[in-house]
Amino acid sequence: MTSIKDVAREVGMSTATVSRALRGLPRVSEDTRLRVLKAAERLDYVASPAAAGLVSGQTRAVGVVVPFVTRWFYGSVVHGAEELLRERGYDLLLYNLAGDQQARHRVFQTHLLRKRVDAVLILSLTPSAEEIASLNRLDRPVATVGAVVPGFSSVSIDDLATARTAVQHLVDLGHRRIGYIGGDLEGQLDFSAPLDRLRGYREAMAAARLRRNPAWEVTGDFTVRGGLAATRLLLATTPRPTAIFAASDEMAIGAVHAVRETGLRVPEDVSVIGIDDHEMAEFFELSTVAQPVHEQGRVAAQLLLQAIEHGPAFEPAVLTVPTRLVVRRTTAPPRH
Repeated sequence: MTSIKDVAREVGMSTATVSRALRGLPRVSEDTRLRVLKAAERLDYVASPAAAGLVSGQTRAVGVVVPFVTRWFYGSVVHGAEELLRERGYDLLLYNLAGDQQARHRVFQTHLLRKRVDAVLILSLTPSAEEIASLNRLDRPVATVGAVVPGFSSVSIDDLATARTAVQHLVDLGHRRIGYIGGDLEGQLDFSAPLDRLRGYREAMAAARLRRNPAWEVTGDFTVRGGLAATRLLLATTPRPTAIFAASDEMAIGAVHAVRETGLRVPEDVSVIGIDDHEMAEFFELSTVAQPVHEQGRVAAQLLLQAIEHGPAFEPAVLTVPTRLVVRRTTAPPRH
């Protein structure tokens, strides 16, 4: 059976350099990497993950904690992270909480510690003090997407500013009665985005000196079905809003359906804007504030790999990625 020493002998390099090249680690030139890969292929060399783990103390696996794996946002972030990890020879272990607090407890207190991983990526959740203690005991790099946790690397958008951008777009069009569809602040798994986007809505309304009606703030559960039900409630109020800001595109798509089922028109009677630039947003001609979802997964994975490579010398990075207003056909000035 071909060993890594055979590959090193073939290319005239040290086994350490060959190992780094095969694992896609930095500080190896592209020329060297290609020579090693071609030699490994020619000699039919296949690395043993178990043996590599014993030598390096690494598992070549990253654990990813996901609140709801079936939702578009989380699936897109996971796809971005998995794409980069696969390129670098790492496996991804997925821990889907599915909104279950007990599952969350098992993952943080048991599974991550039992099944060894080289790093942990957490999506949207803000870990509790007890969970942070468990992660610190794990003694592995941790990064988050969609939440900022002191001591951990993070990649996120500015949810407050993004919400203000969406509402300001409606204000600039001349809307004065603006409804809001957001997440359930009581039933969430410590998500920061629902609260920040609600605050952004309220701050933008206050800055524009517009009256907020409590009946115009409803819960849509960050799903199409939730946005549909929430918009039915909004349209039943008197006076009804002339515009709706949904804190996600999926809720906004539900809102568009709800407006049309009542016989009203979008945007002539009710304007709708969301956040995300969901893969279906262009199909629905939805105005939105776009965020680079897939790219956030890749960037977070890159931060984890850098932390693995550099060890204690790595300084956690807090990155805020930009968003941009995308105006399509679901927003327009109100009819007077």
